[in-house]
Amino acid sequence: MWLLLLLPFVGLLWVPFYNFMEPSLFGFPFFYWYQLAWVPITSLLIWLVYRGRKPDEA
Repeated sequence: MWLLLLLPFVGLLWVPFYNFMEPSLFGFPFFYWYQLAWVPITSLLIWLVYRGRKPDEA
């Protein structure tokens, strides 16, 4: 489960993957909305890792 936390790190660390203007979403270039999309995705992943841990790991 802890490996899920690497997804946002890798997804945002490799800038050439998302350094584009198109496709735009609501007038925002891909570069911006891709990064903003990771905010709720990262929150969900953190919640999943939290819920997946054992009670004695607190």
